[in-house]
Amino acid sequence: MKNENLKYYEVTKINTIKEMLDLAVKEAGDKTAFEYKNKKEIVKVSYKEFKNDTNYLGTALSTIDMLKNHIAVVGDNSYNWLTVYLTVLQSDGVLVPVDKELTCEEIINVLRNSDSEVLFYSNKFEKYIEELKKELPKIKYYIGFEQKEDKENILSYDKFMEKGKKEYEGGNTSFTSIEHKDTNVLKLLVYTSGTTDEPKGVMLSEHNLVSCVYYGLQVSTVYTKCLSVLPYHHTYEAVAGILVALHKHVTICINDSLKNVLKNLQLYKPDYIYLVPAFAEVFYKSIWANAKKTGKETGLKILIKVSDALRKIGIDKRKTLFKSIHEAFGGNLRKIVVGGAPIRPELGKFFDSIGINLINGYGITECSPLVSANMDDFNDPSTVGIVLPCCEIKFENVTPEGDGEICVKGDIVMMGYYKDPVRTEKVLKDGWFNTEDYGRMNEHGQLIINGRKKNVIVLSNGKNIYPEEIENYVLRIPYISEAIVKGVKNNVGQEVALCAEVFLNKEKVEELEIENVEETLKKDIAKVTKELPLYKHIADVEIRKTEFNKTTTNKIKR
Repeated sequence: MKNENLKYYEVTKINTIKEMLDLAVKEAGDKTAFEYKNKKEIVKVSYKEFKNDTNYLGTALSTIDMLKNHIAVVGDNSYNWLTVYLTVLQSDGVLVPVDKELTCEEIINVLRNSDSEVLFYSNKFEKYIEELKKELPKIKYYIGFEQKEDKENILSYDKFMEKGKKEYEGGNTSFTSIEHKDTNVLKLLVYTSGTTDEPKGVMLSEHNLVSCVYYGLQVSTVYTKCLSVLPYHHTYEAVAGILVALHKHVTICINDSLKNVLKNLQLYKPDYIYLVPAFAEVFYKSIWANAKKTGKETGLKILIKVSDALRKIGIDKRKTLFKSIHEAFGGNLRKIVVGGAPIRPELGKFFDSIGINLINGYGITECSPLVSANMDDFNDPSTVGIVLPCCEIKFENVTPEGDGEICVKGDIVMMGYYKDPVRTEKVLKDGWFNTEDYGRMNEHGQLIINGRKKNVIVLSNGKNIYPEEIENYVLRIPYISEAIVKGVKNNVGQEVALCAEVFLNKEKVEELEIENVEETLKKDIAKVTKELPLYKHIADVEIRKTEFNKTTTNKIKR
């Protein structure tokens, strides 16, 4: 519910995605909506052109009688992916975004469970098509983004678009005449797991999506140009990123590769970017590593102190004092929005000191996905900010330490899990969704997240340990790239102590001339965790030879 003491941003109210795009065309029709690389060329697409492309694709879908069906899409981030996304959201059908990292078997599970009847796909999934056709008789059409010619029910995306354009210009209004009077029906079906025979499909309505955009923007605004990096099959980027940007008429620059993020920041010069904490951590450590390598570490520390002191008397020279850092990010970056896990507070403080607002938020797919976010002028990086004005929060099963399971109620809460009443009833009761995350509110009304219920380590003395909290301390050590904290069991299976499993940055280890790595590591971990209670101290360490396995949003698979 709205906190009347806070100053929320003014946002234009919308009821449907079509209304949102029509408004964008009316207010910013000739403005660039998307920029992306096509070989060496930068392609720019205006809001008017993008809306027309969705009209052509929607009209094409009408010619194969697929405007009310479940339509899946799998592939890397691309402009074509986004045309499918926004087209289906405006239709009477349901979009099923498929994780591009899934195996063929897992993709089959998702497509079967979702009742998809059309699959749009990028070139690297062409090798799966014959297997999919054999296993999924319900799918009537396969539409390839790079497919050159039509072959039976395998269609060329370009030819399909041409057909739709011809029909649309010839007066076919079957797509453009669609009106959504009921926005509480299924619109986006997102799978949080595809690895079992019973994948879990989160059902989100158009009202859910529009509410995330409208209320999310009231808490945390965006600016004029963004670099779009995170996978589109995740709601964090697809809804909180793309839909939010479209409603604010932002220019969205599509990142072509995770390897090119820094290069593309310099190419497109965005003023904000959505990331996961792991990216922010890499940026932070790279800045300090570069400062040390060039002999400027002490100077940077002094500049930060000087800048912070000047700001206290109303003088802001951050753009000038930290010009070289800003130029490395393209020169215009004002805001980094992170979600998916808590961040270390010192990262927030550091980025604030150099003139880039690091905004941490909290969300979960089942909540469309945004639950809370820090505000630009009310930002505490040790929290995940203010709960959206359309939400209520309560805490269940509160521990003696004051942390409880976070339950959310409001316009962003999912309809349930697709064809799965048992799992739905387990987490959704009387409109309240149990996130299975542990947290609490601070005295300022900002939400604090401590960790996932499934990750909690319960020691034999009854103490609850949230590994994420201790991992943030361990990651302060500059030569640690990745870390997880886990329980150490005794001979009767009780967890009695903690172990840190880490993957090291070998270049950094060599640069620091560390000889006895394990011994140094133990001493450094003891040093960074010394302020924690004794039961949270690390008793043992394990050094990995390879990186941890990760999800497509760069979260470690525990």
